[in-house]
Amino acid sequence: MKKSLLAGLFILGVSAFGFELKSSGIENGYIKEKYGQYGTENIKGMPSLSLPLKWKDVPKGTKSFALVMEDYDAIPVTGFSWIHWTTIIPGNLTKLDENASLTNKEIIQGVNSWVSSMGGLSKAEASHFGGPAPPDKEHTYKITIYALDKEVKLKSGYYLNELYKEMKGHILDSATLEGKYKTK
Repeated sequence: MKKSLLAGLFILGVSAFGFELKSSGIENGYIKEKYGQYGTENIKGMPSLSLPLKWKDVPKGTKSFALVMEDYDAIPVTGFSWIHWTTIIPGNLTKLDENASLTNKEIIQGVNSWVSSMGGLSKAEASHFGGPAPPDKEHTYKITIYALDKEVKLKSGYYLNELYKEMKGHILDSATLEGKYKTK
């Protein structure tokens, strides 16, 4: 039975393991310090060195990807989940190198929560990766990549709700990765 199921999945072009997201910037469940508030790279105090990410077993028919990084542990502190990164990625890519937020010209980035009154950055400054900076305790960060069956046509500085509207009905699959960030 197991062999026939795997053979069936192979014939259909579906991976037995599924769409997967990984990062060498997360070790033993923890985001390395350099990608957050204890790193040296920042834009007016916002940690700006983005994590390296790789994904595999991309669904057939993928034309673009959308990536969202959020901190739901921020809700008790801020009243909302903190958006750390939202970006649209061309469908031919299967990785983002470290610091892609500032160096990769192929991706289109939306604003993160550092644009809020709590972050104080301009829309342009906040349209990048804004790394972990938990104010109260260790937080868990959720990174989700969505494989989409269309090319998303938003411009730099879009809001996350605009991305979700564009994605509706076009998600082929998604993969999630979580990492915690320590406070000192």
